[in-house]
Amino acid sequence: MKDTRFAKVLIFVNSLIPLGLLLWDTYRKQVGANPLEFVTRTTGMLTIVFLLLSMAITPLRRITGANWLVNFRRMLGLYAFFYGFLHLMTYVSFDRFFKFKTIPGDVAQRPFIAVGMLTFFLMVPLAITSTNQMVKKLGGKRWSQLHKLTYLAGVGGVLHYWMLVKSDTRIPLTFGFVLLVLLGYRLVINYVPANRAVPSLFPKS
Repeated sequence: MKDTRFAKVLIFVNSLIPLGLLLWDTYRKQVGANPLEFVTRTTGMLTIVFLLLSMAITPLRRITGANWLVNFRRMLGLYAFFYGFLHLMTYVSFDRFFKFKTIPGDVAQRPFIAVGMLTFFLMVPLAITSTNQMVKKLGGKRWSQLHKLTYLAGVGGVLHYWMLVKSDTRIPLTFGFVLLVLLGYRLVINYVPANRAVPSLFPKS
C-alpha cells in the first residue's frame, strides 16, 4: 500500500482553506449585502462538494486501480459532516438566534429546511461510526448497511440546495448530474458479482 501520510496532511490542510477564506471575507465584510445568506450557502455548498468527493473515491479506485485512494474517503466524509454542522449552526444561531421553539414553525413554512435537517441527521450516525472501533463493534455487514445512508444523504443534500435556489439552478443541477453518475455507477456494479463491495462515506482506512 502506498504511503499516503503526506497526502493526508495535504488534503486535511487544503480542506480547511475554504473555511479560512470564508472567515477572512467575513472579517473584511466582503460577503455581499446579505452576509447570512452568503455564509449559509457557502457552507452548504462545501457540504455537498465534500460529500460527493467522498462518494467518488470508490469509482475512481475501481477504475484506476489506485486502491490507496480509499485512505482519503473517511477524511472527506468527515469534512462533509463538519461543513454540514457549520451550515446548520449558521441557521440556528444567526437565523433563529438559538430560539429553538421557532424552528418547527419555520420548517413548516420552508420545506427545504426540513430536507436539509433530515440530510444532516442522516450524516450523524455515519460520523459517529467512522472510527475503526465502531467498525469492529458493529461488525462489517451491519456497518456497511448503515453506511448506505451516504447515498440518501447525497440525494437529500442536492434536493435541499435545488429547493433553496429560486432562479439560477445551474449549480444544483450540476451537483445533481454528478450525483446521478455516482448513483448510476453504484447500480451498475450491483450486477457485477466480483465487485459487490459497498462504498461508504466513512470507511475503515
